[in-house]
Amino acid sequence: MSEIKNICCIGAGYVGGPTMAVIAYKCPGINVTVVDINANRIAQWNDKNLDRLPIYEPGLKEIVKEVRGKNLHFSTKVDEAIDRSEMIFISVNTPTKTYGKGKGQAADLKYIELCARNIARVATSDKIVVEKSTLPVRTAEALKSILDHTGSGVRYDILSNPEFLAEGTAINDLLDPDRVLIGGEETPEGNKALKSLSSIYEQWVAKENIIHTNLWSSELSKLVSNAFLAQRVSSINSISALCEKTNANVEEVAKAVGFDSRIGPKFLNASVGFGGSCFQKDILNLVYIARSFGLEEVAGYWEQVILINDYQKRRFSENIISKLYNTVSGKKIMIFGWAFKKNTNDTRESAAIYVADALVDERAEITVYDPQVKAKKIYQDIDDLNTRTSEENRKYITISQNPAKDAKNAHAIAVLTEWTEFQELDWKAIFDNMLKPAFIFDGRRLLDRRKMEKIGFIYYTIGE
Repeated sequence: MSEIKNICCIGAGYVGGPTMAVIAYKCPGINVTVVDINANRIAQWNDKNLDRLPIYEPGLKEIVKEVRGKNLHFSTKVDEAIDRSEMIFISVNTPTKTYGKGKGQAADLKYIELCARNIARVATSDKIVVEKSTLPVRTAEALKSILDHTGSGVRYDILSNPEFLAEGTAINDLLDPDRVLIGGEETPEGNKALKSLSSIYEQWVAKENIIHTNLWSSELSKLVSNAFLAQRVSSINSISALCEKTNANVEEVAKAVGFDSRIGPKFLNASVGFGGSCFQKDILNLVYIARSFGLEEVAGYWEQVILINDYQKRRFSENIISKLYNTVSGKKIMIFGWAFKKNTNDTRESAAIYVADALVDERAEITVYDPQVKAKKIYQDIDDLNTRTSEENRKYITISQNPAKDAKNAHAIAVLTEWTEFQELDWKAIFDNMLKPAFIFDGRRLLDRRKMEKIGFIYYTIGE
């Protein structure tokens, strides 16, 4: 394979868009084209108003502004971009299956297979195909089988290059990664393809931070990394419940534990639970893989991480109901934050969705404010649970554009995303507008207890 001059990325989502923007920014000699069959999404990526990009990430619009139209392009012309490129990244969605064998745990690979068949149909020259989506172990084998049996005479080398991005810091994670992982076949051709991709990253990442493995180790490493991180979150959240029963403070416990150099302080922040596109999906995938090999004890161990996360969200909702005198029917409760974490507009598996759903089940009147999530997305998220009709959801849930003003006559506020701006609100004015007693349920341990209680709030938080 000759030097890479043209890259195609299939999938213009949370991974494909930012990753390709940074590659284009750091590699001006490479022409990068991001393609997607979703014309509306491509139109948003091409919008002159950079505030309308489909993804919100700090630093993203500045990089897009710098390289879009130069060596970064967004297009719906999938076939053209595939044929022109020497390297193709597959960055499409791999949701958890909702049907058939593996329902609720296994990854649905239909979009991956469609990509492979499309590449096979279009390609007229040799290609390096890079798995960027999070995939089950040995997916590369399936990809290669499809591509190698086309009879077209085109050679395909498959690489695994999983992403390790944290939403909200994705651009920094791309510009200054802890590591870049590349897995390839242990053959002369596979090593050559691996070096081609490695040479791209080496234009801004130190060689010692680029890890080379075989294909299967790379694919499994991604699942295991997310499983370990989620495990830490569920571990501290399980302890938060114990802290509330014993008058211990989970923050003090986490600090003491985190000082142990063997453990460290990261991912020990107790909260209402983790969300996002990766943690739950990847753990469920790991559980399915373990179970498919008859490793029931391994599957059960990792499944418990998910069960604790679900328990934490359920516990938070039940605490709101309990503290509001065992009924929230007809009571106005404001939800501050719908995104699963700050500095992103991604709402996948956000705790706010499940807390709101539980409260609406009890006939609470919910008002939602999030600085980056649109009303359409909020309603779509709650509708997708299929708990009730869209009309019922709209009866009980309204959207706020002004949280301080819309707190009028609210009984309680639930903080479910750690947006910095929530710390800067005029909480005295909010308190004055609310019905008394005025409650705050801080699911992110974001606010200052002493300040809130001095104002007059009855304040509850996780782990105290």
